[in-house]
Amino acid sequence: MTQEELDALMGGDIDLDSLGDETEETTEEESSEEENTTETQDAEIGMPAGYSEETANQWPLPATDENKMVHQLDDVTKESEEKATEIFDIIENISNNLMEKEEEAQKTIDTLTSNVTLFTTLTQKFPEVETFSTALTQNEEALTDAQVIIETMQNSGDEIMNVMDIMQYQDIHRQKIERVINVMRALSRYMNTLFEGKVDDAKRVSSAQHIVGDTHNDLASDDDMEALLAQFGQK
Repeated sequence: MTQEELDALMGGDIDLDSLGDETEETTEEESSEEENTTETQDAEIGMPAGYSEETANQWPLPATDENKMVHQLDDVTKESEEKATEIFDIIENISNNLMEKEEEAQKTIDTLTSNVTLFTTLTQKFPEVETFSTALTQNEEALTDAQVIIETMQNSGDEIMNVMDIMQYQDIHRQKIERVINVMRALSRYMNTLFEGKVDDAKRVSSAQHIVGDTHNDLASDDDMEALLAQFGQK
């Protein structure tokens, strides 16, 4: 109902019953048209009701679990800590395997070193036996390769330790995010306390939709009409 229709009703120029039916039909038609238009637009752009690409930077995001800031930050810290723990476990297993293989390779080096000493002696005493010199050469090459393998595993162990040190920053980042969460929650509690009232919202007088001096043509709701008529009936 427009302001003009409301004035006509108060002047007795409009029948309330016919107006009620007409208003009901108009409201239903307008609601149906608005719902159809909104659903069509939402289906086209895949956004919640009332949101579009043009208004995406103007409207706040809907308060869903996907958009609640603290909720998302809690998920980030939880998942980050879980994944970091998994990574540390994997790195620790790799480091332990490298240490075991390094010990085994060291035993191989000890054996090859003994072989080189033995075949060196045999080659010196029996220079005419080609087998001894060949075995000496092969053991020396194997010893060199084993030492390179040991050195590579040691370097890999050092790199793993560096990775673990770098991963410590993940824990620092988690602590920073948790500090942000705590500040946000403290601000939220402060704002709730700041806007707290002595009167329950359910007991508050409803706000008027039309005030003297308004220039808009918003429709008056049925509740507004009933409240207005009740006030006039009491006078």
